[in-house]
Amino acid sequence: MAHIIAHPGGRARFSLQGMGRRVWSRIGCDCPLCGARVAGARLCSGCETDITALPGGRSRCPRCALRLPALAPACPACLGGSWAYGRTFAAFDYTPPADALIQMLKTRLRLSMAPVLARLLAAEIRRGGGLPEGCLLVPVPASRASLRLRGMNPAGEIARSLAAELALPLARGALRRRRETPRQTSLGRRARQTGATGLFAASSRVRGRHVAVVDDVMTTGSTVQAAASALLAAGAASVTIVVAARTP
Repeated sequence: MAHIIAHPGGRARFSLQGMGRRVWSRIGCDCPLCGARVAGARLCSGCETDITALPGGRSRCPRCALRLPALAPACPACLGGSWAYGRTFAAFDYTPPADALIQMLKTRLRLSMAPVLARLLAAEIRRGGGLPEGCLLVPVPASRASLRLRGMNPAGEIARSLAAELALPLARGALRRRRETPRQTSLGRRARQTGATGLFAASSRVRGRHVAVVDDVMTTGSTVQAAASALLAAGAASVTIVVAARTP
């Protein structure tokens, strides 16, 4: 039986109201999804299992992290495709109720969700064999409009917590935007892919380094593809994608 019984936007038997007032630095905190008492900034074990486990023993495509059909070695979208990154780690699918964790960070500005998401992501990375030693964590830079709206970069906050979890170096300024783009949620797949081409430039500090690009949600993959292309052009040895959530 699933531990999480409803999406926070529906008829749930738990409430997320007022959680922004909780102090996550205390030893005892509440699971942000079900309200159970937990130790530190994390989910309870039941919620963590429910949102990260793949049903039917299925796995994710190692290239793009989409859920694979039963017994399939790779997803059709990745067969014969040309990608600037070699692998993608995703902690969970961007579906209810897990999507509430992303929304709490991005919409409600609950910065306490960043270490929660980083813990889930670090666990997935360890299960998948880890990142190269000394790998440089590089967050996807936010647009100016997003920074004005939120006052922070969600990808940067997750990357900062993930760097602490994995004891890896963080390079916030290694990627920069060459131009501003419309909000991704307002664009279709083709428009996202077209708009992301040549979007980023990378600094020379990534030369010869293995780099992990960190973002909150991966939808079409166009943003992380553009980021990875810029990093390789700047001399990065390899690029891995690390996202908290993957849109099915």
